[in-house]
Amino acid sequence: MKAIAREIVRRCSHGERVALCTVVGTKGSTPQARGAKMLVLAGGQTLGTLGGGCVEAEVRSQAIKLLSTGTSKALRFSLDHDYGWDDGLICGGNMEIFIDVLRDRDVDRFAEIADALEQERSATFEFRYAIDEREQRYIEDLGPPPVLVIAGAGHVGQALAALAAELEFRVDVIDDRVEYLTEARFPRARARIIGEIESALREYPINADTYVVIVTRGHRNDGRALAAVVSSPAKYVGLIGSKRKIKAIMDDLAAQGVDRSSLLRVHAPIGFDIGAVTVPEIALSIAAELVAVRRGCADRAVEPMKIQPAQLEQWLDRERR
Repeated sequence: MKAIAREIVRRCSHGERVALCTVVGTKGSTPQARGAKMLVLAGGQTLGTLGGGCVEAEVRSQAIKLLSTGTSKALRFSLDHDYGWDDGLICGGNMEIFIDVLRDRDVDRFAEIADALEQERSATFEFRYAIDEREQRYIEDLGPPPVLVIAGAGHVGQALAALAAELEFRVDVIDDRVEYLTEARFPRARARIIGEIESALREYPINADTYVVIVTRGHRNDGRALAAVVSSPAKYVGLIGSKRKIKAIMDDLAAQGVDRSSLLRVHAPIGFDIGAVTVPEIALSIAAELVAVRRGCADRAVEPMKIQPAQLEQWLDRERR
């Protein structure tokens, strides 16, 4: 949202109109959730996405038309056999999208949103719209992205930091090796904290929006790092390593008096089992688990989204009848 808000301010400050398209409601299976946004410029360029496909193309087309008239409009889409076949978008759900044509009068409120997000403060995005002749109110609480603390600046930490930045985590990296924790290796890290890892973690301001990943260079460092954060309020604590190593560290922490509930919440071994072998694959498996926790899906079994052959066979059999 920060990039979109800044673009709105930049464009509208110079007298341009832009159209902010927001998913205000969904039901059933849809390509994007409530809150997804796409900014459409007068020339047809876009920033953000509504999920791609025919819905996004139609919204873009409608937005360009509305920009010429200066009016806003709410649209409803039914993603069934009657819509989306050509573009492969038969999700079976419904989407409501509001196209809000913005101009110079809207600069101040979007400048406030952009400023708040840049300063890592919360902001509220709200507006009123009408659909089916009924006035609706849309309210969305915007907060800064979650913080990911990576303890360990080795190969896995480096790969994960790059991927996590793309996933809109604010990334801080901790290591005691100056030669590893460089701007060249971590160009998108918010902070590169050089110091003894356990001490740095104990001093770090961890809260309920903090994710901690422990990928240090050895068993002893991993154990000390985990001891520093295992009882913290972090939303996620993950530890890399084999099951044998994890058991040894857990046994040691239990012997030190760490309560069982704190140990049970640790994600260890870290990541999803995708058969990862290379460093980028390992980073991907960890990032997937971070996303699952962030989106509230971590407690369910990880399975492919692919339709099972038996179910597909049933569908095909029904079509033949």
